[in-house]
Amino acid sequence: MLQQRYTADKIECGCDEAGRGCLAGPVYAAAVVLPDGYENDMLNDSKKLTARQRNVLRLQIENDAVAWAVAWVESEGIDATNILRASFHAMNMAVSQLSLRPQMLLIDGNRFYNETDLPYQCIVKGDGKMMSIAAASILAKTHRDERMERLNEEYPVYGWSKNKGYPTRDHYLAIEQYGITPYHRKSFKLYRQLDFLHELSDDNTNNN
Repeated sequence: MLQQRYTADKIECGCDEAGRGCLAGPVYAAAVVLPDGYENDMLNDSKKLTARQRNVLRLQIENDAVAWAVAWVESEGIDATNILRASFHAMNMAVSQLSLRPQMLLIDGNRFYNETDLPYQCIVKGDGKMMSIAAASILAKTHRDERMERLNEEYPVYGWSKNKGYPTRDHYLAIEQYGITPYHRKSFKLYRQLDFLHELSDDNTNNN
């Protein structure tokens, strides 16, 4: 089981993002406050879970959490700043949408741009260490995957129902053949040499 708390007595909120490395679609973030003493043996870093496990856990987290929120920044916002700033902004927006005010933010990663007046602690690989961050990683991932599946209905040739916008070989080849959509991140390198594509794995969809 992951660690329940980082502090002894503060209301803690775990924060994580999903979709930072994608070529298309928004970056999502979630903020989750779990009950004191919360236990869930299935909770883990979303990248270590199957899609079915993540979807089961999503329902449990949304039902059990004291408070949770999901926010996102669209591709235009990512292009206007950069993906790191956009990820942090999505986290801050999620925190601001919580139904209660936390006293400490637990951030997955090694840095954070704080737009709140709340104290925070960055935890490297926190989604595999802290329960609240793992819960946030699952909500961010599942909500984003759901969004990409809807966008796939609009632009099916890019395979977003499978690759979720990540840089797979088939995704690059579809860009080469059909060009880009309004959902592609124009500030990213969207075209790759074909010899590179032959070396690229198609199984890249669990990455954040």
